[in-house]
Formats: sequence, C-alpha cells, structure tokens
Amino acid sequence: MVAFGKKLKDRQIQEWKGYYINYKLMKKKVKQYANQSQAVTLDRRYVLKDFSRMLDNQIETIVLFLLEQQGVLASRISELNEKKDSLQEQPDISKINELREAYQAVGRDLLKLLYFVEINAIGLRKILKKFDKRFGYKFTDYYVKTRANHPYSQLQQVFKHVGLGAVVGAISRNLADLQDRQGSYLSIYDQPALPLQDPVVDSMQAAVDRLSHSTNFLNFLAQHALIMQEELPSPVEEEVDDQKYHFMSLLLNLANTFLYMVNTYIIVPTADDYSMSLGAAATVCGIVIGAMAVAQIFSSVYFSAWSNRSYFRPLVFSSIILFIGNTMYALAYDLKSIPVLLIGRLCCGFGSARAVNRRYISDCVPLRLRMQASAGFVSASALGMACGPALAGLLQTNFKIYKLTFNQDTLPGWLMAFAWLIYLVWLWISFKEPARQTEVNNVPQESNADALEKGVVEPLLLKSPENQQDEDEEDGDESEEVPEESHQPVNSIAAAYRLLTPSVKVQLLIYFMLKYAMEILLSESSVVTT
Repeated sequence: MVAFGKKLKDRQIQEWKGYYINYKLMKKKVKQYANQSQAVTLDRRYVLKDFSRMLDNQIETIVLFLLEQQGVLASRISELNEKKDSLQEQPDISKINELREAYQAVGRDLLKLLYFVEINAIGLRKILKKFDKRFGYKFTDYYVKTRANHPYSQLQQVFKHVGLGAVVGAISRNLADLQDRQGSYLSIYDQPALPLQDPVVDSMQAAVDRLSHSTNFLNFLAQHALIMQEELPSPVEEEVDDQKYHFMSLLLNLANTFLYMVNTYIIVPTADDYSMSLGAAATVCGIVIGAMAVAQIFSSVYFSAWSNRSYFRPLVFSSIILFIGNTMYALAYDLKSIPVLLIGRLCCGFGSARAVNRRYISDCVPLRLRMQASAGFVSASALGMACGPALAGLLQTNFKIYKLTFNQDTLPGWLMAFAWLIYLVWLWISFKEPARQTEVNNVPQESNADALEKGVVEPLLLKSPENQQDEDEEDGDESEEVPEESHQPVNSIAAAYRLLTPSVKVQLLIYFMLKYAMEILLSESSVVTT
C-alpha cells in the first residue's frame, strides 16, 4: 500500500512546494496527541482548539498563495484582452492565432492551480479523517460547521473556489470569441449549437468538475464512507472513465432492471386465480410471488462475486435462467403442477442481476454521468413495478395451440420468456465488456460502493497502542486505511454480519421493514380485492 504522504509529495509542483498543506507535520501532531493521551488525560476542548489553530494556519497559507496566483492569472488575461480589443479593429490571422495560444498557456497554468487546490483539499480531508479515527472525536463536524459559513472563513476560499471559476470563465469566453465560427463570433452564454472545440477548455472543465466533487464538504460529510474518488487527481482520469463507459451497455443494464421488475410484478393480479386453478388455496399466491424475492437473496451473492471478473457473462446467464423460469411458470398450468410453478419462480429469482446492474453504474459510468445513471436505475425499477400489473391487465384472452394453453394466468410467463429471449439477442449483439483496470500489484481496483457491498468497513475500535505506534513510524498513512484482513472475502454469513456497524444494521432493518410491509400488501392485493 502506497503511503498517502509519499503520493502527496510526488504530485506536488516543486516551485510551489512551500505552499502545500504540511500533511506530515499535522500527522505528527496527531501522533503527539495520541501519546500524550496515553500518559495523561487531555482536555477535549484543548485538543480541538489547538488542532483547529494549526489547520487554520495551514489553510491561510494555501489561500493567500491561491489569491496571489489568481491575481497573476487575472493580470495576464487583462493584458491579453487589451490585445484582443485592438485586433478587432484590424484583424490579423497570425496575431489571432498567437493570441489564442497565449490564452491557452494561461489555461494550462490555471490547470496547475486547480490541481494545487485539489491536492490540498484531499490532504485536509485525509487529516480530518485521521484525527476522527484516532481519537473518536467528531472533529470534522466541529471544524467544518464552525468554519464553512463564517464570513471571514478561509475554508470557503478553498471549498467554493469562486475566483477560480471566474478565471475559467474568462479564458473560455475569450477563446470562444477567437474561434472561427464561419465568420460569426458567438458568446459562450448564448449556448451555440457547436461546442467550443479546445482541449485546454475541456481539460479545465474536467478539472473543475473533479475539484467540485473533491471539495464539496457538505457532500463529503454525508458520503465519505460510501463513494470516494481517486485519492489524488490524475489528468488521465476522465480518459480512463470514457474508455470504460459504453452507452449501449449502460442501456442494457437499465433494460435488465426494468424487465426484472416487470417480471416480478406482472403475476400479481392473476397469481391467486392461477393457484386455485391448480388446486391450491388463493393465499398460496403470496408464496408464488415471494419465491422470486427469496431466491434473489442467494443470487445477489454469486452475481456480486461474478461481476469481479465480468459483466457480460452474468447478464447472459441471468437472461437464460429467467427465460427458463418463465417458461416453467407458463407450463405449470398444463402440467397441473404447483411444484413446477414454484420452481419456475425460484429460477426467476436466481436470475436477478440487479447487483451487476448497480455495480456497472458504480464502476464504469464516468462521475459526470453517474448521478443521471443512478436516477435512471431507480426510474427503470419504478417503471417496471408499474408496468408489470398494467401489462397483466391487458392479457385477457384464452386459446390453445396444440397442448399449450394461453390465458390470463400463463400469458405473463410466455410474454416474459419471449421478452428475455429478445433481450438475450440484443445483449449478445450490443454489449461491450469494459476494460478491467489493474493496479501495479495486479489487484483489481474496486469501487468503494462495491467495497461497501462486500462489508469492507473501517473498524470502530482503535488498534492497540503497539500496533498503532509501529504503523506511525512509517512515513505513510496506512493507519487510516482498511486493515488488510478485512480485504479478504467473508466466508460465512456470521463473518459478514460482524463487519456491519450498528448504524448500518439499523438502516438495513428499516429498509427490511419497508419492503416487508410493501410485499405483504402486493402479494395479497388480488385476494383482498376479490
């Protein structure tokens, strides 16, 4: 595991070395507090105030340098604007190209400043996390709440970066003015039909988007345990994401989610009638509907593990199993067999690839599109739940082909079997397996959302003083990382349960009770309506 302090140092711009956050010094300060707390009882308020003053000094150094550099860039842009105004009276193509290159040079220098802010923001976030973990204090909450909205807060300069946004806008606007658009000069504020084709502007926008994510402390407080991005900025990060992203593959995952939810609820209006036609009580429909959800418990486990190696193969397997399960569900009527009916529904549950759908969004969709993709996943699920019973209401017919009966009870099975067959063909033709990114040690790189699904969480108890001291001897940040043993896959339900924190258990219980009440109502709705 590469130490964070070393990674931070390697990414620093050498001529600005003295203006970066002194992560190593603050880490030593945290260690000093820890050693003192073992010898004597330290006053909580003293520790908070003392460490806050230290952070304030560090942030002030960063902010003053940031303002100075913003001023330098603003002066350069002002000088270039004067040259541009003079060119409007006497246009000269060679001078326009020279001016455009000058603006691009300012943009490249601005990129360096954006990386400077992002690295400092990440260093600050890491040291806050380290402090909270070592002492069990809610120091991050205290520090951010007291500094974030204060009118004289230096923290606002780092985490709102309004000045940097103004410089980005000035460069983008002037480059847009200089770009030849078939004789017309359009403003960036007019939303022209053609986007500004300039790699410097694209890089600046990508850096600003990444910086906005890294420096949004309100989101950080809510999400730091769930979705964290690459710890240090990389100019090729967006390029890697784009290489993994494939729109049609994302659409196939959303279609899989939609079809599965349709498959789950399409039998709700007719399950009681189907059960009675096979000689069972009407309330057996609850078992028929719930069998799919019970099987999904097990499918989530093996599909999650399978998605470590592939996304395409689990989706193919899911489609085949769902095709078989729906066919068995439809054939149970002519076979007069309740067991075949239940086995068919269990097969449908075993084909649930929702874990793969979620992970594809988390791992393969670029950050700028991930929120929309997640919203699409939720919308596809809700739409499927609504369309399922609605489709069942349209399947009011009764005829036979050879010995196969097609009526309101069997048609949901036949319709979904046909839908999954069409989906399988579409999947085979259009899905693109994303490239697997590996680290230097050939360990597959996982998303934090997937790590959370596997139960990889930080321990609530602190490590022993001896182990903690040994780790802090190194110039790294391993003490705040997840222990190596918790990266090992869990081998039992009991081991997975032990990794859950109390807060996660409460949330899972609330989610379970909501789903439990909803499924009871849905599964018996046809009986109640009758």
